[in-house]
Amino acid sequence: MKQWVTNQDGFDNLKLVEAPKPDENALKEGEVLVKVDRVSLNFRDTEVIMGLYGHHDSMSQGASGLVPCSDICGSVIKVGSGVTTLKEGQRVMATFNQTHVKGQVLEKDMISGLGLPAPGCLTEYRVFQHYGLVKVPDYMTDEEASCLPIAAVTAWMAINSFQPIGQPMAGKDKVVLLQGTGGVSTSGLQIAKALGLTTIVTSSSDAKLERARKMGADHTVNYKTTPEWQKAVLELTGGKGADVIFETGGAETLAKSFDCVAFGGLISCIGYLSGKEDAPGNRMNTNLLALKRNVTLKGMLNGPADRFEEMLGVYAKAQIHPVVDKVFEFDQAKEALHYLFGGKHFGKVVIKVP
Repeated sequence: MKQWVTNQDGFDNLKLVEAPKPDENALKEGEVLVKVDRVSLNFRDTEVIMGLYGHHDSMSQGASGLVPCSDICGSVIKVGSGVTTLKEGQRVMATFNQTHVKGQVLEKDMISGLGLPAPGCLTEYRVFQHYGLVKVPDYMTDEEASCLPIAAVTAWMAINSFQPIGQPMAGKDKVVLLQGTGGVSTSGLQIAKALGLTTIVTSSSDAKLERARKMGADHTVNYKTTPEWQKAVLELTGGKGADVIFETGGAETLAKSFDCVAFGGLISCIGYLSGKEDAPGNRMNTNLLALKRNVTLKGMLNGPADRFEEMLGVYAKAQIHPVVDKVFEFDQAKEALHYLFGGKHFGKVVIKVP
């Protein structure tokens, strides 16, 4: 079979190699052989391949011959003994941290993260443990389903991490601020609309903001033409602020997020597209800022399998179709990664596996 491997030394050094196909007659108890049909990309994948994903102690930077990427839609080829929840021919998605089945993620779950430190999914076939797979809703295409494991589950948890399972946040009086229009934010917009929440989307592109409005965004703010966008958020909410903020910017956005979060609100820390270090002249006492508005600041490390399935129930009821920006062929993996890293996408970038 064919698969892409990286030594974590850059996109251009990513290699397409031949590897032994897993033996379907050698599956151990609980294992499932999956034919990978689609792989969707995440910003995390670009950092892993460039050797920049080093902010988790459990991650092994510099690992050679690593198969990158985590998010798939595939089909079950064969199941091992003891597997009763899946059958041959069934379409499946893989959870990101494979051992994170329920509850709060633990450090031990991090070593099961697909695409670093565990081998990833930019390959034709892969063996999974049955508990690391979730069934695909019948109405979704392969491309759409591949977009869900990291982006959508992270978005779901960004809104509902403190909500009891089965009781997601709901109501027009709850406001969600979504920074940007990447995979997590567009997933968050779709989820928020399905739950009846009020949404505000920020972007530097008027064209992307127009697309967000067509998807149902209640309000949009261009942060280039409105650099003090936090004040615009307060105005749009009558001074209340946003109950949940998708904090994807990092260095240049966190202070402003603190300024426009509702009292008692939640800032879900998802990304750091504007940098991992505080911007010059933007030193802040996070402790004081959190106290000022009684804020919860929560790092989002995806979510467990049971909440993935909870989310899928909402998706199916609302017939949500994940936003696919562009599909690349398997031999175009480098081009796909460059495209994602360039930030021109709206939604998700997908690779088709032969």
